[in-house]
Amino acid sequence: MASQDRPLSPHLQVYRWQMTMALSILHRITGVGLGLGALLLVWWLVAAASGPAYFDLVNAVMTSWFGRLLMLGFAFALFLHLCNGLRHLVWDAGYGLEIESARAGSWIVIVAAVVLTLASFALGYAVR
Repeated sequence: MASQDRPLSPHLQVYRWQMTMALSILHRITGVGLGLGALLLVWWLVAAASGPAYFDLVNAVMTSWFGRLLMLGFAFALFLHLCNGLRHLVWDAGYGLEIESARAGSWIVIVAAVVLTLASFALGYAVR
């Protein structure tokens, strides 16, 4: 059979975007973001071990508006990845696989990630 005679698999253009599809992609993206955020954490720890001068430099970067924006993004990635992972555990147990349940679970993941991110920053600033 020639390669031209084979049917093509459906492509993304065939499918309608759904929340579960978007969260699956976001789960992968946040996993990469968490890896990059871990590098920032290692940078901060190395700076803390290197002495006050280098730590002051790294601390100035991390407490700037850009550093705080990075930390906000890191926190959101952490909580979205966590909540979506918990949703996958529920799915692995055989629950929430119906279309409406999956859609509702997607919104729960997003809302929980936003609430947890904002709560962690509010707590961080309140303690500070």
